[in-house]
Amino acid sequence: MFHVPQLRKHVFDPSHVLEVENVQVREDLTIEVQPVGLEDRQVEEHRGMTISLVKVIWDRRTGNSTWELEEDVRKLCPHLFW
Repeated sequence: MFHVPQLRKHVFDPSHVLEVENVQVREDLTIEVQPVGLEDRQVEEHRGMTISLVKVIWDRRTGNSTWELEEDVRKLCPHLFW
């Protein structure tokens, strides 16, 4: 929620123009994003099973990253594991 008196007129500044990325949107309105790199690795124990996880960086600008199964990431992006 915000109050209308707090609004200000926008003043155009050419330095604030963002470059558009080439994004292909599918029919189901999803996009495919390729991971940028790996940040961390972790091994967890669940019910006697060992699960290897890796923290995948999706966008360095925003810092967007998620924990994913190492096995799945190795199949999709083997170039990230050197």
